[in-house]
Parts: sequence; structure tokens; C-alpha cells
Amino acid sequence: MVVFVTAKEDDAEKIALEIINKRLAACVNIVPSVASVYWWQGKIERDKESLLIIKSDEKVLEKLVDAVKKTHSYSLPEIIAMKVVGGSKEYIKWVEETLSNENGDR
Repeated sequence: MVVFVTAKEDDAEKIALEIINKRLAACVNIVPSVASVYWWQGKIERDKESLLIIKSDEKVLEKLVDAVKKTHSYSLPEIIAMKVVGGSKEYIKWVEETLSNENGDR
């Protein structure tokens, strides 16, 4: 599965390293400086954030969500998970193997 998380630009790498170190993700891409426009507490907010694109597995999703919440500086972080319905079978296999073994070789 792929999980999307937005965070302050200063927090993105900290979150990525936390979930990688705990083997809750095989890979995290950090897309710097996305513009976010959203409703918060009755008004429209605008922020520059980073987008984390996390490659993981449904088996560890609950632990991944918990780890992001504990590491994230927002009181209500965006954490959205989507199932992968296709793609490179070799890459998907690598994600599964990385989450289940110590070396994560590619």
C-alpha cells in the first residue's frame, strides 16, 4: 500500500527515518514544498508542507499510523492509506521482503 502524509518541511525527514528504522515502510519519498490549502478550525489555512509518499504493507498499517502520530508535530496529521492494485511485481515483492527481513537489499 501507499500512505500519504503531509508535514512541516522540518519534520518530514524525522518522520521518514522513524518509520524506516522501525521497518514500517520500505521506502519514503519526500516531496518538498507542496502548497496546502485547507479548512482548519473554521477558517481557510495556507501552508508550505512536505509530502511523504510511504511504501508499506497493510499488515503494519496500524503501527505505521501510530508511529507517525507520535512523531508528527500536528495534533491532527493527514495520514491516508491507499491499496496498490498493480505495478511492478518485483518492486512490490521487494517492499514485502524489506518489511520482513533485516537487510532490505534491493
